[in-house]
Amino acid sequence: MEGGASGAIGPMGPTGPTGFIGGSADFAAVLKRQDLYPAAGALHGAPAAGPARVEETQATTILAFKFAGGVLMAGDRRATAGNTVVYDRADKVLEIDRHSLMAIAGVPATAWEMARVLEHSFQFYRRTQLQEMSLDGKVRALSKLLRDNFGFVMQGVGIVVPIFATYDTAAQCARLYFYDAMGAQFEAADYAVSGSGSPAVRSILYYENTWGKRPLREIGREEAVVLALRALDTAAETDTATGGVDRRGRVYPVVKIVSGEGIATLSEEDLANTFKTEVK
Repeated sequence: MEGGASGAIGPMGPTGPTGFIGGSADFAAVLKRQDLYPAAGALHGAPAAGPARVEETQATTILAFKFAGGVLMAGDRRATAGNTVVYDRADKVLEIDRHSLMAIAGVPATAWEMARVLEHSFQFYRRTQLQEMSLDGKVRALSKLLRDNFGFVMQGVGIVVPIFATYDTAAQCARLYFYDAMGAQFEAADYAVSGSGSPAVRSILYYENTWGKRPLREIGREEAVVLALRALDTAAETDTATGGVDRRGRVYPVVKIVSGEGIATLSEEDLANTFKTEVK
């Protein structure tokens, strides 16, 4: 009997002397013994090995690209758990400080906690050192949080694949970075995408940057907003986890811009007017 001779069969299965199901173990091991832990790939649509599986709330899709006025970052509003829409007004583009933005794809609970830790870290550094944290310090701080979270990723829970944008005061330009789940950081030359709808968005941004009338870096603010809305709405056509633009509910993506002047957030009224006149 699992859990040793001293264990007893209870309503939840064998329990060991520690009081945990199956004896002394971590929480993930307990879930696996009860066939409640998803098999590899189960969180991404593959069938689970046991009779039940843990469904995480996940958030997608996010994008960011450089344009003439800085970096535009946008994200749809849908959060899902398996095939269930949990929430249709999630905020996936988060302000970290006066010149830094973080967009999240993956598990919102983990990502939002990372954003809070980053915000407090940047704030603490600014107040104790009487200056802003360096660009490298900001970028590596997020990388460390992702590395520290990798244990949960290996267990199949808590994965986050973010995008980070900030303004480099030394070079007088906005910078854009994307990460993998292990914390590796990469600087994007023109654009970055993440989430389940990213293949469609990446294709659109590549096309516009390569064969459009002008490269992304040369387009104005209005054109950049229109492109972001069109890209997310296109991704929603083939990816059920992406919300796109909800025409009936009048729910629009979150769109923010980081530049030397700080962070600008586009209001829902502005997005609605742009969508009606330029996209719909």
